[in-house]
Order: sequence, then C-alpha cells, then structure tokens
Amino acid sequence: MSSGSERLFSRAAQLMPGGVSSPVRAFQAVGGTPVFLERGEGCLVWDVDGNEYVDMVGSWGPLILGHSHPAIVTAAVAALERGTSFGAPSPGEIELAELVLARYPGSERVRFVNSGTEATMSALRVARAATGRDAFVKFEGNYHGHADPFLVAAGSGALSTGVPSSAGVPGDVTRHTLVAAYNDLDGLERLFAERGSDLAAVIVEPVVGNMGVVPPRPGFLEGLRRLTRGAGAMLIVDEVMTGFRLAAGGAVERYGLEPDLVTWGKVIGGGFPVGAYGGPAALMDLVSPVGAVYQAGTLSGNPVAMAAGVATLRELASNHDVYRQLERLGERLERGLLAAASDAGTPVTVNRVGSMITVFFTAQPVEDLAGAKSSDTAAFARWFRGLLRRGVYWPPSQFEAAFVSAAHDANAIDRVVAAAAAAFVEASG
Repeated sequence: MSSGSERLFSRAAQLMPGGVSSPVRAFQAVGGTPVFLERGEGCLVWDVDGNEYVDMVGSWGPLILGHSHPAIVTAAVAALERGTSFGAPSPGEIELAELVLARYPGSERVRFVNSGTEATMSALRVARAATGRDAFVKFEGNYHGHADPFLVAAGSGALSTGVPSSAGVPGDVTRHTLVAAYNDLDGLERLFAERGSDLAAVIVEPVVGNMGVVPPRPGFLEGLRRLTRGAGAMLIVDEVMTGFRLAAGGAVERYGLEPDLVTWGKVIGGGFPVGAYGGPAALMDLVSPVGAVYQAGTLSGNPVAMAAGVATLRELASNHDVYRQLERLGERLERGLLAAASDAGTPVTVNRVGSMITVFFTAQPVEDLAGAKSSDTAAFARWFRGLLRRGVYWPPSQFEAAFVSAAHDANAIDRVVAAAAAAFVEASG
C-alpha cells in the first residue's frame, strides 16, 4: 500500500513542476518520494502518515526557535485577527526595523520585502545606482536568490540538480556578472587589478550555506573589504541565512565586518515570508520614494510577518544564553557525527559554523566549490535515506546546510547521531 506522501506527490506532480514549489524539495538528489509534512512542534515534525522526525531543516533556516514557538504563534495570531494585509504602513514595520538596525550599527535604514531574492536584487540595484557602474562580482557556489544576474555558478537547489545556472536568463544580463572562487583572495586581487574600476559591488555569503556550509578562510573577508574600498565598489553582505543566526548581529558581528549593504531574510520573519535590505542612510535614501531607485511590493511589510519577526527577535534578545546554547549543541552534533563516521570507516568532512552544519562525503577539506563537488553524492543519498528511515529529517541535498535550533536539546542531538551512525554504515556499502 502506498503511503500518504506517495499519494500526495502523485497528485502534486500533475499540478506543479516536479510536484513541488521549490526544486530541492523534490528529492531528486537523494531519490525516493518527498515527505509531506503536516505538523511541527519544537525540534520535531510529523508527516501525513504520522511518522515523527527530528527536524534538521528548520524550514531552511528561519526556525531558530523551533516549530510553533508559543510567543511567535501568539503574536502571529493576534496580528492575523487585526487584519491579514493593509497595503499601508503598520506599526509592526517600525518595531521590526528598530530591532534589526539595533543589531547592525552600520545600517541606518532598512526596507522590507517578501523574500531573500527581492532583497539581494534590490541591494544590487542600489549599489549600481550609487556607483554608476554595472558589473559586479559573485562567488562560485554562493546563492543569492533566483534573480537573473545571480544565476551564474549558483549554489543551493541549482547546484543540487546539477544545473548551476538557468535557462531563460539573457546573456545580456549575465555579461555584467563576474564570477570568482570563494576563499581565493589572490584570484580576487587579480580580478580587481583588471576590472576594479568597472565594479559596482561584490556580493558574498560571509559563511556559505548554499554549497553546504563553507566558512571563510582567515583574512578572506577582510581582504574583500580592502579591495572593494580601494576600487570604490560596494560590499554587499548577504545575511539572508546567517543573519541573527550566527550571532545577535549575524556574521557581521561574528567576523567584525563593515559592509556597505546587508540583506536579511529567514530568521527575521519567524517562519513567514520576509526579506530586507539595509545600509547607511546615504545609500538607502537612494531608494524610492526618497531617491530614484525604484522598488515596491504589494505585501512588503506584511503585518503578520512583521509580528512574527518582532516576536522572534525579542525572544532571541531576552535569552542571553541562546547563541552559546546553539554553539554547544552544534559542537555536540559535530563531534558525534565525526566519531560515528570514523567508526563506520566512512570518509567525511564536517563543516560547521555555530548552528549551521554540513556533512560532506569527501575526505578532503571543503573550502570552495571544487572541494564541495568532490563529495560522493551517491553515498550522501544513501546516508540521507538511512537517516529518514530512522526518524531524522536532514536536508535532501549534499549541498545544503542543516540547522540546529534552540528547541533542540542534548537528547535530540544524540538521537540524530545514533541514526547517523547506522546510516554511515549503509552509506559505505
């Protein structure tokens, strides 16, 4: 007898491309039928057949406090009862803006949008307006959403499906996109020597999460700041994934960065669709209606999303130990996974920064896209399926980050490690 997920996927495949609303959910990289989830609480989720899983996806990063956190649910329900959308200013926008900007001292203005894609697309537009230049640099394996200029050597689902670019993107658009290797400062210096005066910006995931977790080498981000300043180019730090996750002030705080523009998403929406971009007043006041950079959105600043975001950031601020807790749990998971892989004789590299973690099925260090792509994706797929059978919902791609939340505890982490140990044995076969 087929499962509920199989029956639902069969229906979905007739209605949506690949049966999903976002590519990586289709399980093409790992095989099998996608699990259809219908409920989540804390660090656990349940599928339509009632099977329970420890969730290591966390809606791909937003759920830093776990599923159905009482404060977030209460705030969202209260906002919903007042109205779903106004298309007009609402107080929640001010509250969330104050909370975001308080944690990012270099940013004085913020504009809310509905997704990370909108945030990065708009930040690049501001950088181009500020500099009067068209070209920009992105890094291999970094993913900044699916706007046309960014779909060159992209990470995330584009990498998982083996198509790191996209059909339908005009060459006239991507001719302004220059691609560099992440963590290769020497190569970047050569690029700036040749094209620095043409560059409007460099956009970077400070800790990459979209080719799996890849941290910056010492000096790389500092060198990037030096080069952009020297060339009069903007540095756009994409904190859609890392913002409010790696620290109260995200990667900007953790690494002492000084960006020109920052983009946010995920955590700041508390599980609802939201994105944002911000920076100094002199740059952000280039945006309409003050300036000539046009950007708008019917549902931007949605009151329900704003309420959920405010509740999330307030909860994080009120728990002074939350980031130390996430670090401890992440370290426990990393140690357990490395020990389990070693016991099984399975060569892996585990990259972790705070509560973001990836198990790469390769023995070599993973510091760039080439290292990530050396992974044995077939072994990862076997490992993923072994985890799923044992009640652990891990990201269904070798090239994605898993996330620890504040709702996880030592018992949940140990449950993941125990499942992973058995799955490593199967993966080796």
